[in-house]
Amino acid sequence: MNTFGRKFRIHLWGESHGESIGASIDGCPPGIPLSENDLHNNLQRRKSGARGTTSRMEADKPHIISGLYNGFTTGAPLTIMFLNENIRSSDYSQFKAMPRPGHADYTASQKYGGFNDPRGGGHFSGRLTLGLVAVGVIAKKIIDPINIRATVSEAGGSTCVDRIIEQALQENDLVGGLIACTVTNVPVGLGEPFFDSVESVLAHGLFSIPAIKGVEFGAGFAAAKMKGSEHNDAFVSPDGKTATNNAGGINGGISNGNNLVFRVAVKPASSIGHAQQTFNFETNKMDTLEIQGRHDTCIALRMPVIVEAVTAIVLADFTLLNHK
Repeated sequence: MNTFGRKFRIHLWGESHGESIGASIDGCPPGIPLSENDLHNNLQRRKSGARGTTSRMEADKPHIISGLYNGFTTGAPLTIMFLNENIRSSDYSQFKAMPRPGHADYTASQKYGGFNDPRGGGHFSGRLTLGLVAVGVIAKKIIDPINIRATVSEAGGSTCVDRIIEQALQENDLVGGLIACTVTNVPVGLGEPFFDSVESVLAHGLFSIPAIKGVEFGAGFAAAKMKGSEHNDAFVSPDGKTATNNAGGINGGISNGNNLVFRVAVKPASSIGHAQQTFNFETNKMDTLEIQGRHDTCIALRMPVIVEAVTAIVLADFTLLNHK
């Protein structure tokens, strides 16, 4: 399914090298001030161009084609469209016979009987996150004054991100990274346990972002090594503030009023520059795959604004659920 959310429901559509991609929102509240220019700053943060990102440069100009009138959301389904213009589909012709190791080329072909669009990864491309970022801008308006800030904390296992990127470029290889996210001004009471707890829904949304392979809240996996006396967050004020935040701002699946803190692990992209030995499904033999095209050396560099968008989308849904 390409739909996510209960009251603030989003739908992603399009393919990387198709005519257009975009997102639709059902359940967007009426009366939110909005213009296409409001999306600019967040869309720019996702754009390529910085060292270590793909050389594919798209205009990423948003077209709001429904759900907006006289500068305000109407309450009707809101759709945002982006044209795909800078495409080079020939770079992907070989992946039908030799799907990229680590990519969705093989699984998508098998699941959809070969009818999937393989160009640029098709519907499985990171380009689809453009729609998430656009929707995230609207979600951030809904949850104000909640503030979300995500940053790249590591690349290739090091906090010296620039050095690792340069090294990967010289080696013609790719690296992953860690994104740290902190959400402030979170009210007490968001979350719908058991199965729609803050962690479960946020993890669901985050794992929907291509290349995300791990999520941890607060102390995360380090909690398994801690004693209860170390992990417990002692209350220090009547509003529920705590001395530590090992729980990451969540108890029992419900926000507790402290900062919501989590990290996500981003794997390296699959299209490495090295020749790889992999299976050729046309010849039924092992073969050498040499990948051409334009790809991110470290896809994590463009992830922070996407992580913020998904977080805002989840919190907007929870906020609207609380306003029953």
